[in-house]
Amino acid sequence: MRTPTAIAIGCSAGGVDALKAVISNLDSRIRQAILVCCHSSSDTMDLLCEVLGRVSALPVIEAVERQLVRSATVQLAPPGYHLLVERDLHFALSIDPRVNYARPSIDVMFSSAAEVWADSLIGVILTGGNADGAAGLQRVRQRGGMAVVQSPADAEVATMPQAALDLAGADYCVGLADIAPLLNQLCLV
Repeated sequence: MRTPTAIAIGCSAGGVDALKAVISNLDSRIRQAILVCCHSSSDTMDLLCEVLGRVSALPVIEAVERQLVRSATVQLAPPGYHLLVERDLHFALSIDPRVNYARPSIDVMFSSAAEVWADSLIGVILTGGNADGAAGLQRVRQRGGMAVVQSPADAEVATMPQAALDLAGADYCVGLADIAPLLNQLCLV
């Protein structure tokens, strides 16, 4: 794997607390783009951006159609849209059908990011209650990227990380408290 260019994080049930734990411990020197897909019943990402922004050393924003992917920034998939990354490093939003009962779908975001960044992408699966993200993480690994999965025993809801491990495996399967230090180590080489 090359030096990472981007990190894609997916979570669902229990994900807000898990995201806070990861985002709050990322080093402020990280230059990678960080994309986040968190299943939410909310119609807006404003509150999640605010919650994560309070604990993050990096800016936290909602991704917008045709916006350039920003380095050293946490960018959240907006509710009701699949988030894709185009080859020119701009975001595209899609209202295609739900994938694994979700829109935004982690699988869609991970697969799209894997096509763009290939072996310079880190995919991270956190707690969640369905299998979304497993196929996307498999695609990340097929394209040479790295897979980090929260240990199911450590997750608030083990279904999502276990599904990812079963289908894609992982380069690292660690507890939640170890994910940010691992990302810092991988990204600050």
